[in-house]
Parts: sequence; C-alpha cells; structure tokens
Amino acid sequence: MAPTTRTILICSGKGGVGKTTLTANLGIALAKLGVQTVVLDADFGLRNLDLLLGLENRIVYTAQEVLSENCRLDQALVKHKQEPNLSLLPAGNPRMLEWLKPEDMQRIAAMLAKQFDYVLIDCPAGIEDGFKNAVAAAKEAIVITTPEVSAVRDADRVIGLLNTHGVSPVQLVLNRVRPKMMANQEMLAADDVTDILALPLLGLVLEDEQVIVSTNRGEPLTLSANNSPASRAYSNIARRLQGEDVPLIDPAKEGLGLREKVWRLMQTKIF
Repeated sequence: MAPTTRTILICSGKGGVGKTTLTANLGIALAKLGVQTVVLDADFGLRNLDLLLGLENRIVYTAQEVLSENCRLDQALVKHKQEPNLSLLPAGNPRMLEWLKPEDMQRIAAMLAKQFDYVLIDCPAGIEDGFKNAVAAAKEAIVITTPEVSAVRDADRVIGLLNTHGVSPVQLVLNRVRPKMMANQEMLAADDVTDILALPLLGLVLEDEQVIVSTNRGEPLTLSANNSPASRAYSNIARRLQGEDVPLIDPAKEGLGLREKVWRLMQTKIF
C-alpha cells in the first residue's frame, strides 16, 4: 500500500443519518481539489452510492468480479463523467455477503491504494458482518451522526469498535444541524455531542433541503457551483482533510434571524 494513500471508513451506528450522502459529496469535493479519489461501496446488501453519484447505468462489473478474478480492477472502476479525478468501485450482489471476509476487503483496499490518494469506504450501518468486513480495510475513520440521542448512542458503540480495531484517527461529522432547535435546547448541542463521543469535530452540516433534491437527481451538491449550506460544509470538510485550517461554523450565529443579526451588529458597534 502506498504510504501516502488515506483509506477512510465513513461509518455510523444508526442508519439514515447521511453516511452515503457524505461519501458521495466528500468524494466529489476531494476530486475537485485535484486529488485522485475512489469511493468504495461496501454496503453489499443495500447499495446506493452509485445512485447518489448518477452512475447506476454505467456499471458493468463490481467488486465481486474483481475478487473472483473475472475482471481487472480497471474494468470495474467507473470514472465520474463530470469529475475525472473521482472513480467508483460498485458493491457486488447481496449474495456476496455469504462468503465475503475481512481479508477480501483488505485485498480490494490494497489494490485501490496503488492508484488513488484517497479511498473512501461507504460502510453499512450497524455493527454486523458488513461493518466488520469494511473496518478491516480502513486506516482511519469518519463517524457521522445527527444531534439525536439514539444516533449519538449508536455512534458511541461504533467508536468503541473502531478503537478496538486500531483505526486512527477517528473524526466526527455532525449532520442535519438545526441551529434554532439547538438554541432552544430541543436538539443536542454540538459541544454536547463532542463531549459524549470524545472525538474531534471535522465538520458541521446544516439541515438543507437541497440535499434531498440533489440525492433524487443523482447529482451531488458539491458537483456544481451550488452554494447551499450543506455544499459549503462538504467542501470545507474536504479542505480540512487536506490540511487546510478552515474555521467551523458557529450554530448559534447560524440560527440568528436577520433582526437578531442586525441587533448584535449594532451592539458590537456601540460597545
């Protein structure tokens, strides 16, 4: 494995918190920064990464054929039409779960590491065999959760397993943040989540209806010049991974309405 390759597991304890959406958008954002990136769909039971990237109609071979040596790796890789620095290695047939082993995922990751700067592994939710297979191939991890008690509790369990497997560093992305709900204490605050999980915060993604629109279209937000809050957040996460010092947003300030912002500005100027 090339020493410069970063093999990152993108995981969550709870399903439906935005893990695959983060994988797709982060892959595009990194590719736009000029680094060779591949996204590996390790969710063999419920593959969706190809749909989010708009590549479902271009798949001929999958990781299954690569492992069984029925095709070469380059034949299975699907290069993104609009972002040539990004490739997808699709998941295989759900029946592949019956024989897939952690060593198989390690083999696939090692092959990808010879060609790419980043290998992003879209991990199945939960802590069953799919997670165990995926984590075996990872060097570091991004845990994504929402500011909800059940999601944070599940994320905590996953973090414990990551530590057991020696995955490091492990960083946190907090998704679907609603500043007003945080301000009203109707949602866990970002500081509360980081304190509970004891992880460094890699990014905050605000609740954004454009995520749903882009997902249904198979066009990741970071692919276009879309300047929505979520798009900016994904791009900032990619820049932080690249070592840039990009400040995190302050949910308290994001939650202010126009009237409150003007009032605070006037107070600052007066005092």
